[in-house]
Amino acid sequence: MVQRLLTSKSLLRRIKTGVSVVLLMSLVLAGCSQGGGKGADAEAKPQEGKSADSDLGTGYPLKTSEGITSWEGLNLNAITFFPNLADTPFGKKLAEKTGVNVKYIHPNDQQTKEQFNLMIASDELPDTIEYDWTGRSAVSYPGGPEKAIKDGVILELNDIIDKYAPNLKKKLEEDKELDKMVKTDSGKYYVFPMIRNPSGLVFRGPMIRKDWLDELNLPVPTTIDEWEATLKTFKEKKGATAPLSVTYTGGNFEIRDAFIGAYHTSNSFYIGDDGKVKYGPVDPQYKDFLTLFRKWFAEGLFDKDFALTDSKALDNKILTGQTGATVSLLSGGMGRWMDAMKKQDPKFKLVGAPYPTLNKGEIPFIGQRDFKYNPGPSKAITTAAKNPELVAKWLDYAYSEEGAMLFNFGIEGESYTMENGTPVYTDLIKNNEKYSLQQMVSIYSKPNGPYEADSRRNWNTYPEQDEAVKIWSNTEAEKHTLPAFLTPTDEESKELGKIMTDVNNYKEEMFVKFIVGKESIENYDQYVAQIKKLGIDRAVEIYQSALERYNKR
Repeated sequence: MVQRLLTSKSLLRRIKTGVSVVLLMSLVLAGCSQGGGKGADAEAKPQEGKSADSDLGTGYPLKTSEGITSWEGLNLNAITFFPNLADTPFGKKLAEKTGVNVKYIHPNDQQTKEQFNLMIASDELPDTIEYDWTGRSAVSYPGGPEKAIKDGVILELNDIIDKYAPNLKKKLEEDKELDKMVKTDSGKYYVFPMIRNPSGLVFRGPMIRKDWLDELNLPVPTTIDEWEATLKTFKEKKGATAPLSVTYTGGNFEIRDAFIGAYHTSNSFYIGDDGKVKYGPVDPQYKDFLTLFRKWFAEGLFDKDFALTDSKALDNKILTGQTGATVSLLSGGMGRWMDAMKKQDPKFKLVGAPYPTLNKGEIPFIGQRDFKYNPGPSKAITTAAKNPELVAKWLDYAYSEEGAMLFNFGIEGESYTMENGTPVYTDLIKNNEKYSLQQMVSIYSKPNGPYEADSRRNWNTYPEQDEAVKIWSNTEAEKHTLPAFLTPTDEESKELGKIMTDVNNYKEEMFVKFIVGKESIENYDQYVAQIKKLGIDRAVEIYQSALERYNKR
């Protein structure tokens, strides 16, 4: 089996040069016990001579002796307690309530993309995979859902949802906007989606040390000039060696569009004021952003080691006072860091800052604002599933009233109680002496996954977090953000995949060179010319067509 994988054309085609053979071998050995995939365009059918409805029953727990396999990330907070989701209170209760035993396969958080690619190439698939199938991000299926279906990796779910997922079917029928988001242009459903609630669409943005600002008698900065003055003061008066720092992993610069948006552009594709798709990193004004950060880098205001800063390195810089400002998550950043410093330094305080603008009083051009459908934590059923109807019924539990409470709040009487019809976290969760709220909810519920997030759920433990959401929401992101779930055609996806692989590699290489001073900013026009030569205009055309088709769904 190993020899077949190592010589397969599929493997050579899909895996980048340099992937560790050790990683491949470990994945192969782990996958040998799982069922293989079916052919391209495979359809899900109950096994011959078997009535799925009669065998499984119509309610929960399901009447089955079969188990299933699920490939999905394990929340980093949960790893503090358990190595596998099946061992958590949530995993055990889910198995009890659904009647389905699940073998969870968790990729290494730092190698998710690589391990996903190896799994797909091996053709040894689990029954369901939680991953971004849109083809839009660096960590998603190349070519998107239509190609994943055509490649024989995942199943088209129209009939499956219709017959075996009544809870999800009802939600899609009642919410036409959501329905439009979770299918392809040709009308194919491909995942059981993560559905955000309206209050959970904004959760990332600029944040800054408020205790430092107060000590130095400085206001929260709003413009680029104010930010520059503040960062200089942090460096000079607080000894910050990296006044502003962000994570930079796998070619993802986690500043996203903060600071970049001040110049009315983006770090990726966006929708312009004219309603047309554009690619920010070739805009003339993108040069102004690069010039700014090149200056800040040279002056020691922006982290000298930004290209090597992963999440652990940023944790260290924030918690040891090397860094006074960053762009990060509401709970996984601001809340987590304030929890960590609660006893060590009671004065430590982070607050959300507005997305910077060039002029005082401007509404930021773009910021972080996601959509109701969250592709990343959504699950597809693979062609390897021997009993796809069982997988569908198991997944559909999360969209039931009972399932939603488990996925959102955990176990009644343990992690929450009902008070006047409202779920309220117990002291075990919200007043735990040893662990944070985020750590505790990670083992009693599922922070992200294929279910509908409850509007009553709030993991903010500090008023500064609630205020940050209001501040970060004040942008024109809704107008300018390109939806992450557009579905180019199969042919477009192939073309787009090739173009963007080359563009992303070159863009990231030059981005770092421009910032650190290894490439003259005067060569910006040549850089733009090279990206155009690599086909970016065609990529923009493809996304424009996909956006127009989406708008007509």
